[in-house]
Amino acid sequence: MKRTDFLQAVAGLATMTTLGAFKNFSDSLEEQAGLMPVLFIGHGSPMNAIEDNEFSKGWRTVAKTLPKPTAILCVSAHWETRGTFVTAMEKPKTIHDFGGFPQDLFNVAYMAPGSKWLAEETKQALSQTPVGLDEAWGFDHGAWSVLKHLYPDAAIPVVQLSLDYTKDVSYHYALAQQLSVLRKKGVLIIGSGNMVHNFQYAQLRGSFNTHFGHDWAIEANESFKKLIAENDFKSLINFKAYSKALELSAPTPDHYLPMIYAIALRNKNEKVTFFNDALVAGSFSMTSLKIDKA
Repeated sequence: MKRTDFLQAVAGLATMTTLGAFKNFSDSLEEQAGLMPVLFIGHGSPMNAIEDNEFSKGWRTVAKTLPKPTAILCVSAHWETRGTFVTAMEKPKTIHDFGGFPQDLFNVAYMAPGSKWLAEETKQALSQTPVGLDEAWGFDHGAWSVLKHLYPDAAIPVVQLSLDYTKDVSYHYALAQQLSVLRKKGVLIIGSGNMVHNFQYAQLRGSFNTHFGHDWAIEANESFKKLIAENDFKSLINFKAYSKALELSAPTPDHYLPMIYAIALRNKNEKVTFFNDALVAGSFSMTSLKIDKA
């Protein structure tokens, strides 16, 4: 909105005598302000939190392309619950939900504040679903290992949304669509997982981040990118019926669902940009994406 148009709009406030008129004005400003982009991050190894590698550099690079959020809502593969919850504490703790890594990784503390405002806004956006306000969780490594590079000063409030493990992919897609209202309020929504994530076929000798993918994993990564680019959400929801490669890509849904939350928020006139497009350890895809205006 141009400055002159804004001043004319503000001047019009003097003629607004009802709350309904003011709400329409407020909604109009939100629409003209545009939508915050959406991210899906392939987070991979927790070591990416403290390593300066191609993937952490990719996260820092994409952060430079984003408008400053009012707050961040993160959907991490590592918070599965029975039912749906959002973190609502003022000072979330850093959760080191892993083992066998160097002490330097356990020393990391991501001290971003929480946001009771965003917790309540998320609950309201998902009004058709019971949403619990959680005071116990915090930031798991699916969130902080990525946020540490996107927003290293930890100044932007962050809330996590849990994944209800009792629900199927179509349920999560529909739930995610209801979060679109938050994009109008300056909220950056981030899904953090891996679209190809299968430990059974992983080859973990040497560096976890060595580029290598089994043939089926390469096929799955390319198929996912094609389906996402074409906005073929039906195939993405029913991915296990699409091909054997896609069935192998996610034997459990935890790391796949955060990507579903991202693509569910895409509008028809928005583009998808892929980055960090690589396979590591045979059966993990670091491929990430940004959704924003074309």
